[in-house]
Amino acid sequence: MPRVGVYMKGSRKLIAGCAAAVMACAAGLPDAAACTRVVYEGPGRTVLTARSMDWKDEIDPDIWVFPRGMRRSGEVGPRSVEWTSKYGSVIASAWNMATTDGMNEKGLVANLLWLAESKYPDFDPAGGTPGLSVSLWAQYVLDNFATVAEAVEFLGRDPFVVVSDYIPGTRKFTSLHLSISDAGGDNAIFEYIDGRLVIHHDPSYTVMTNSPVFEQQLALDAYWRGIPGTLFLPGTNRAADRFVRASYYIRAIPATDDMRIAVASVFSVIRNCSVPFGISSESEPNISSTRWRSVSDQKNRVYFFETALTPDVFWVDLTDFDLSPEAPVMKLSLADYVTYNGKANESFRPAEPFRFIGIR
Repeated sequence: MPRVGVYMKGSRKLIAGCAAAVMACAAGLPDAAACTRVVYEGPGRTVLTARSMDWKDEIDPDIWVFPRGMRRSGEVGPRSVEWTSKYGSVIASAWNMATTDGMNEKGLVANLLWLAESKYPDFDPAGGTPGLSVSLWAQYVLDNFATVAEAVEFLGRDPFVVVSDYIPGTRKFTSLHLSISDAGGDNAIFEYIDGRLVIHHDPSYTVMTNSPVFEQQLALDAYWRGIPGTLFLPGTNRAADRFVRASYYIRAIPATDDMRIAVASVFSVIRNCSVPFGISSESEPNISSTRWRSVSDQKNRVYFFETALTPDVFWVDLTDFDLSPEAPVMKLSLADYVTYNGKANESFRPAEPFRFIGIR
């Protein structure tokens, strides 16, 4: 059996999946996380990708700008995949040990979200297929690809094994799936299910949340599209409900190439899918407060960001940075609840890049 499955829209019948997904939601199956990602496409090549980051505890993000030419390792020992970045990028880090979100200079966006059903392949550190720490999964894509099609074609060859571990200081195993979108409006979702990489690739895949797996999320969306959103939308903070709301509202907001209106509209959608600050669950620590939100303007290469505790929107214009291999790594610190608003390029400072966490 091949280790990679690539599915285009319409390649599977969703009737059985729809019934199973609806029954699972009605039964209240555990939902492991509350992040949401949604893509907006308007006239004049306007493409925006938004995501929320929800977690029980502080994520401690910082914003980084990485130039081209950075040499990287997969951080899983001698069998680590190695590469040199082809493209510069702006990213949001988690605890300065992983890239969770970002956009590269070609307008490709990568977002990591929780997926409890993830099961990664076995990794042999003594030989066989090279490994890549899950902390670098999004960064690898941003470093190496200009379009979704390029990423799907290469990653579909299964060139490395994604390796995960427990979140430091916790008993929770890191279980993530990856979404990518590009400046042309193409989309793909990457999930490891039962040790096998499954790729869903189609421009229409504009929404991703968490559990259930993406195929069942599509089935849920098909079911709810038959119910007018102006009459009823599911309103809980569970992933399936957030998927339905994001899918409805991203299609309902005006299609415009006025970037001020487009950004405001997309922020309003991702805020609608957020979890109020202060809500948490001991048993499901990721159905918890929204910590921050981002919107990536892939046409103009502008990265917008807001946090719950410093609720001013600021943005980073990636085109204004020197991204040549000789340029320094730049950091915008968000420590101690420092507040920025408006264009924040001038607040960046040169910094040593953080080391991605891996298997030592």
